[in-house]
Amino acid sequence: MGKAGDHGLKPVFWMASSLDDLRSFSEEVCDAMGFALFQAQMGGKHIAAKPMKGYKGAGVLEVVEDWDGETFRVVYTVKFKEAIYVLHAFQKKSKTGIKTPKRDIDLVDARLALAKAHHERWTATHEKPRKQK
Repeated sequence: MGKAGDHGLKPVFWMASSLDDLRSFSEEVCDAMGFALFQAQMGGKHIAAKPMKGYKGAGVLEVVEDWDGETFRVVYTVKFKEAIYVLHAFQKKSKTGIKTPKRDIDLVDARLALAKAHHERWTATHEKPRKQK
């Protein structure tokens, strides 16, 4: 996804299996999700990125992409201004309702806690860029 400082891109950190899970999607879905994450790296928000219900103020967003009759989701957080953390990538299996299954919500919760711990360690050792005069 790019490294910190590459054309102003924020680094992307993939929590647990999220990168492998995303790579298991079709090329078209991967491309769409990758573009949404690229926009987040640039400080923007993809048109399909929406705040995930239940995470007020936490900066947790999800991108939903429908492809070939299936629905795919990528959940990420912009809570930390220096980096993007991808928390979960999954295919929605339920054919009824739009509610995210509890097991996926629990996974997002656990990975958000992991992201917070990682970010604290990363920022403690990561040299912040100096402001240009």
